[in-house]
Amino acid sequence: MKRRWISLTLGLLVLALLVAGVWRALSARQAQQGKVAQLSANKTEAAIELTATDLIVASGMELTQSIAVSGGLRAAQSASVKARVAGELQDLRVREGDSVRAGQVVARVEPSDAKARLRQAQDQAAAAKAQLDGAQRQWDNNKALVEQGFISRTALDLSLSSFNTAQATHQAALAAVDLARKAVEDTELRAPISGLVSARLAQPGERVGIDARVIEIIDIEQLEVEASLAPGDAASLRTGQVAQLRVEGLTEAVSARVLRISPSAQAGSRTVTVYLGVAGRAGLRQGLFASGHIQVGVAQGIGLPISAVRTDKPQPYVQVVEGGRIAHRGVLVIARGDSGDEPYALVQGLEPDTSVVRGEVGSLRVGTLARNTATRAASGAASGAASAASQNPTAARPASAASAAAAAAQR
Repeated sequence: MKRRWISLTLGLLVLALLVAGVWRALSARQAQQGKVAQLSANKTEAAIELTATDLIVASGMELTQSIAVSGGLRAAQSASVKARVAGELQDLRVREGDSVRAGQVVARVEPSDAKARLRQAQDQAAAAKAQLDGAQRQWDNNKALVEQGFISRTALDLSLSSFNTAQATHQAALAAVDLARKAVEDTELRAPISGLVSARLAQPGERVGIDARVIEIIDIEQLEVEASLAPGDAASLRTGQVAQLRVEGLTEAVSARVLRISPSAQAGSRTVTVYLGVAGRAGLRQGLFASGHIQVGVAQGIGLPISAVRTDKPQPYVQVVEGGRIAHRGVLVIARGDSGDEPYALVQGLEPDTSVVRGEVGSLRVGTLARNTATRAASGAASGAASAASQNPTAARPASAASAAAAAAQR
């Protein structure tokens, strides 16, 4: 029994030592794996270097509120010269870009047929006048004969009826003469407004019909921009408000003014049409695209470049640097406008002096390490200067000697 007890004790002791060895080996292996994972995480964690131009400090500012508009330029006055009579087109000498005056004859339609109809109407009017004169004389004679009792009252009434018929025929003939004369006048095509020829739609010698368009005339001394706005933006507009527009082809901004605001919204898009007046100047043409902003007021608050406000989430947000890492902060845009040449936005939900990442940097993941190279460069320069001074203490001696000499002189 004693021998069996010793053997059992030795077996249990060996088993305990074996279990302890296995546990220590597993613990060491787990610790080593944890260290390797930590080193791997430290090595693979991404960091972004931000320069001074990549960050902007949110601060209070006064912002000129504006509404973005865009549209095509068009002439405030335009007209089409159309043929009023059918015939062969003649004497069309103006071309695109030529200047015309109001009332100027720009073309003619071959007038032979119209003049012949005028002569015919004049001859018919002359015949009707002769018949009217005969009826007038007969009626006058019959009135004298009735008074003398030579003819009856019925004969006088018949002569009066003939006179009235002849008079009506003469009036109709005169009206026909007026119509024929108007047709002759219509063979001359005149410019209804002064301006420039924008299009020539027919050629000399071509036969045109009634209401056929021959040329288009526009007056570019006064232009308009027709823009469509959302109902919320249109609600803050008033006639007379000033706008600054950029027109393709021009390097300088063009001033405009709100002329009219449509009283109704478009049926399909529910947008409101706004008309901006632009004074004519060199380089402005009908059909050019213009875009810009209408100034509607002034607001104050925390301002940021509008590009820094990101909208790739359900709620607008900005990317800020907190504790050396990137964080996303939700904001509410309360106003938009311009500050200098860059569009800005006033936001709520952001404290002043917060470092915000500019929009040009792009989207950054939350928790990404962010290092400010400008701060690191400044601290590096300061530490470098301190170490240089400590390594070369004699560099400060001349100043100390000079100050000592000055103190001795004062004594």
